[in-house]
This record gives sequence, structure tokens and C-alpha cells, in this order.
Amino acid sequence: MRQTSGVRGDLRLRPVRPAGWWFDGLLLAAVVALTVALASGHLFGLDRAVADWSDENRPAAARWVAMTLNLLGQGTPLTLLAAGLGVLLAWRVRSVRPLLPPVAGFVLTFFTIGPLKVWTARPAPSASVKEPFLSPEQTLPLFQHDLPVRFAQSYPSGHVANAIVWYGVLALLLAPLVRTLGRTVPPRLVTVVRVVPPAVVFCTTVYLGWHWLTDSVAGLLLGLLLDRLLHRVPWNSLPLPARLHGWARPAEHLD
Repeated sequence: MRQTSGVRGDLRLRPVRPAGWWFDGLLLAAVVALTVALASGHLFGLDRAVADWSDENRPAAARWVAMTLNLLGQGTPLTLLAAGLGVLLAWRVRSVRPLLPPVAGFVLTFFTIGPLKVWTARPAPSASVKEPFLSPEQTLPLFQHDLPVRFAQSYPSGHVANAIVWYGVLALLLAPLVRTLGRTVPPRLVTVVRVVPPAVVFCTTVYLGWHWLTDSVAGLLLGLLLDRLLHRVPWNSLPLPARLHGWARPAEHLD
């Protein structure tokens, strides 16, 4: 049998707010309900109205500002940043445990957001003004599997979901990393890190016409669900292979 390290603390799931699984169930039900509504042809008027308003109120300067702010939701840079913080914290505390949240975040986002995009096969609002040059009505429905995959990956918004997940991971790593420097992170700053960037990404993604409003709402719901799953994990108590020896020690304040 494969041996695991003796570091086995409290393996109970960590509390999240709101407490309990009812809120997770509500988020999942909301994603399902929104998807069913769109598949049935509902909410298209709302999406179209928001997209048209954005098109009519997007001067060049505002567009460039929005594009710059939207970079806060780029999945690959966020993944690398979280991995970098995990490596740095792991080196400072001499434990591999800070690497676990970024790895789990990558696995969760890779096996949820991407497959959902491919399965729902929805074009973005901009698909009517650039390739594949669909009519405005054709850009709204889901399940357009006759289109090439690259033209039908709008639902749910990966920018929004990734932002929620990865800024949650960054916030999780930031506090213990700063503590290794003899300082503390104010709880309000942690809240700002977790809330402000995703909110900015949500607004700019819709404003730029890169996603429908309902795409971003679905990304918000999915991102919150994944974030709650990640923050429930008792990272310091998970059993690790015994061959890691001292590198399996708990990382202070990681949970």
C-alpha cells in the first residue's frame, strides 16, 4: 500500500459564507434554469437590448479603457500568477501544500468552463460583425454545433468564471504569503481582491460585446460555485505521499 504522510489534521470541510450546501444548490439550479431558458428561446430580448445599448454607447476612448480593464480576467495570466504565488509560498514555508489550490483551480476550470462552452455552442454578440458574419438573430441561440467551435464558445463567460476562481485562489495565497514577511493582510483588502476584479470583468465583457449579458451571469454563477468548492477544502489536512517528508507539513494560515 502507498504510504501517506502523517500530517492528518481535521479533514472536515472548511466553512464558507453563506454556510451550508443550500447556496451551492441554488447556484447550480440557477445555472441550469438559465441554460434551459436560453435553450427555449427566452431572454434573447434582454441580451439583444443590452448588446445594442453597448454598441451605441461605446466611444473609442471608453472601448480602450474597457479592453484594458478586461485584461484582469485573462485565464492564462491568472493561472500563471496563482501558480507563481503558490511556488513562492511553498518555498518560503517549505511545504508543497500552497501548490494544491492553484492545481485544483486549474483542474476545476479546465473540466467545467471549457466543456460547457463547447456543449452549449453559442456565438458571441460580435459574431454578426466579424467572422462568421451571422445575422443578428443567428447569434443568440445555443447549441449551434454546425458552426466551427472557435465561433461558438460564448456561454458561459470564461472571463467572468475564471476571474472569480483565480482571484479567490490569489486571495487564499496572499494572506499566508504576506505573513511570512512578518505582516498581515487586512480582511477588507482580501475582500477587495476577491470582488472588484470579477465585477470589473463582468461589466467590461458585456460592454465590449464579447459576451451576452446572460453569458456573464452564467459565468458569475458558475464561478461562485467553483470558488465555494475550492474554499471548502482543508488544504493543510489533506493526506500527502510519505516520500514528501517535511515538505508535507501544514502551511500556516493556508486554510
